[in-house]
Amino acid sequence: MSQSTGRLHSLAARARRVSERTRTLIISVFALVSLVLIAVLLPVPYVKLAPGPTFNVIGENDGEPFIRIEGTTTYPVTGNLDMTTVRESGGPRGGLTFGEAIGAWFSTADAVVPRELIYPDDVTGEEVRQRQAALFSTSESDAVGAALTFLGVPVSTEVVATAVLADAPAGEFFEPRDGIVSIDGTAITEPGQVVEIVRAKPIGSTFAFEVERQGEPVVFDITSEANPTDAQTPYLGVTVGLFFTPDFDIDFTLQDVGGPSAGLMFATGIVDKLTPEDLTAGGHVAGTGTIDPDGNVGPVGGIRQKLAGARDAGAELFVMPERHCAEAQGHVPDGLTVVPVTTLTEAVDAIRAWTAGESLDACPAQD
Repeated sequence: MSQSTGRLHSLAARARRVSERTRTLIISVFALVSLVLIAVLLPVPYVKLAPGPTFNVIGENDGEPFIRIEGTTTYPVTGNLDMTTVRESGGPRGGLTFGEAIGAWFSTADAVVPRELIYPDDVTGEEVRQRQAALFSTSESDAVGAALTFLGVPVSTEVVATAVLADAPAGEFFEPRDGIVSIDGTAITEPGQVVEIVRAKPIGSTFAFEVERQGEPVVFDITSEANPTDAQTPYLGVTVGLFFTPDFDIDFTLQDVGGPSAGLMFATGIVDKLTPEDLTAGGHVAGTGTIDPDGNVGPVGGIRQKLAGARDAGAELFVMPERHCAEAQGHVPDGLTVVPVTTLTEAVDAIRAWTAGESLDACPAQD
């Protein structure tokens, strides 16, 4: 073999070794990138909380008022009374990826929390949706009760179905807002009666219901089953509560929002529409809080996200449950005054004082 031929063989062998190393490197890099992408895109057992949309409860959506009052005198309103929301990613209604979770950790307005702190492992997305819808419906009714109690307007109450599980025994018969008149001939005047009557008989018992649906009587029989979460307890799959109604019509047109935290702003919006005073006088107010029929304001979740969402929407005043002041410290956006309240009366008084330019007992912005 000549010297030149040997050199060629040597170069060819070296090229093959380089080619093999390059190929190995490319395969390794591809595998690494694939693993990283899989890790980033795989769902993780966390829930991301981010600022959600706001809704001006005294305003309109596509020409339809969020709070529609008919059959009594209402008054012009201006400005904003925004209810605030939290947008969730992950949990029973959808997986949160590792990449999304990492991104949320770098946002001051977002939060990432373990899924089990919010939802039990056995809860499905549909169950969450139905429960949230029931809480929202109850908050609407309680807001009516609180606002009209504040105004001294008489209201009547009835026991109604606030939510119905489609795959439960009640799903075939009940519709939300059915008024429960009687069970087995016993008149129903309190929500607790329904639970007591159903649980007083063994699983598999049949109950004769009389309900009122859109002013018409409806009767049907329902047989109980074992509760999916407690096999020893009879179960129908209907949630009941009190519904407050005046002698005029109050309807809420907001759709696809769940949970109880809109109660305070709904009640404030009703007060604004039923009184000659223009409560916000054109200003931009936002807030959150549950409410009971007596006007007591209760705690909610996602305060930091709601503060950020309110300020992003342009709010200058935020009313919220008193107990969240400590949680909000260090997370109050610039330009937003946050006032703690324990009742509807305190919330209305705070808005009046703010509109008049008076000093307010606000939550501290920083520690």
